[in-house]
Amino acid sequence: MGDLTRKTAVELSELMTSGQASSVEITQAHLDRIAAVDDSVRAFLHVDTEGALAQAAEVDKKRVAGEKLGPLAGVPLALKDVLTQEGVPTTAGSKILEGWKPPYDSTVVKRLKAAGIVILGKTNMDEFAMGSSTENSAYGTTHNPWDLGRIPGGSGGGSSAAISAYEAPLAIGTDTGGSIRQPGAFTGTVGVKPTYGGTSRYGLIALASSLDTPGPCARTTLDTALLHEAIAGYDPLDSTSINQDVPPVVEAARRADVNGLRIGVVKELGGEGYQPGVEARFHESVELLTKLGAEVVEVSCPHFEYALPAYYLILPSEASSNLAKFDAMRYGLRVGDDGENSAEKVMSMTREAGFGDEVKRRIMLGTHALSSGYYDAYYGQAQKVRTLIQRDFANAYEQVDVLVSPATPTTAFPIGDRADDPIAMYKNDLCTIPVNLAGNAAASFPCGLADEDNLPVGFHVMAPVMRDDLLYQVGSALEAALAEQWGGVLMAQAPELEVTR
Repeated sequence: MGDLTRKTAVELSELMTSGQASSVEITQAHLDRIAAVDDSVRAFLHVDTEGALAQAAEVDKKRVAGEKLGPLAGVPLALKDVLTQEGVPTTAGSKILEGWKPPYDSTVVKRLKAAGIVILGKTNMDEFAMGSSTENSAYGTTHNPWDLGRIPGGSGGGSSAAISAYEAPLAIGTDTGGSIRQPGAFTGTVGVKPTYGGTSRYGLIALASSLDTPGPCARTTLDTALLHEAIAGYDPLDSTSINQDVPPVVEAARRADVNGLRIGVVKELGGEGYQPGVEARFHESVELLTKLGAEVVEVSCPHFEYALPAYYLILPSEASSNLAKFDAMRYGLRVGDDGENSAEKVMSMTREAGFGDEVKRRIMLGTHALSSGYYDAYYGQAQKVRTLIQRDFANAYEQVDVLVSPATPTTAFPIGDRADDPIAMYKNDLCTIPVNLAGNAAASFPCGLADEDNLPVGFHVMAPVMRDDLLYQVGSALEAALAEQWGGVLMAQAPELEVTR
């Protein structure tokens, strides 16, 4: 069987179906891998060893009994620590929720369990998903398995790093401004942001309610599509959930054909400020898709240049409202409750101790943007820009089927390199933010290594609302073509991590 941790989810499923391996064996192999390398990677905040093995044993029992199981039943998964899982610590990367164990499962977790997917534990993230590097976690920085001195991206760096380090074949992230796609690009993995409303936000600890989107991560396009299918679909518990059938993402991933597809290269997402190696790999991928039969044209989306400032008014405004519930009165951390301090003082002391600098920065910015006298000038104007960006997408999709760009302007940067420069950090999201403002679907697929640093580059694909299948159609075709050049997926070129235990 070889090393079980190096197998794809599809390969692991085949091993279980044929009786060559059990879910318990596969789960234990990944738990052993976590024990061996996670001291260096720091992808996990909590490893649920007992719970994972119990879930795996239950799947094995059902398989032996001949019960019908889903295509990912028994396959292990890493879960971003922003989705509630009953009885398992859920912190959203913040000290203010340290030790909190939710009394219920999020809809995504319910669907994972219904599919028989084994949840290994909770992964590290920027506090309340505020960040582009996972350096804002209250529990320490996750390291990029390609280079342990570099960031894995954010906010879901823990999920992508876990996949890249072979600690899990599958992971769940959330994407508010690129928090699935950017870590995917930085770690050489696949990261998909589904259509907003295509996956349920029920049980997702909210950052910005009009932007947050749970989504799948894996090392191959087909694995990602299978996970997407497992978690997507209408949820009456989420008022923003779309009541439509899940797009045929698995079928599209298996088809891997772009012949006749119209692809638009976004003029505004490239040029000055983009790393030469990133642009080189991007243009090579576009040429490859052309050779595969796609029709490629340049498309202009003139209002994309305003996406970054608009986003950093809309997101903090919604965050300041969503995070108001962390008031030391209902759950989580409570500081100064000694009988002497007022409720207001206890709340102030708790928020001071429990929130990190980036969270405080965004709360203050958002509260100011929503305040009397400034609402129309800031938040209101940002929403108008959002409408213009949505129109840019609508106009573009009248000309082409999908849009493409680099996933990030650069490859993964050194830990600490931008920690003291929030503006430079925010610019990591230049390519990904427009999609979140519009609610469209998008994904990052590995497309090679940059010449300057030999680090992964992501190819960004954007599709219309509820046409998530187009992402997989392009991604799988590109993956297959590149695999012929590389002799396998990009992850095969990653350096081997030193085993710490």
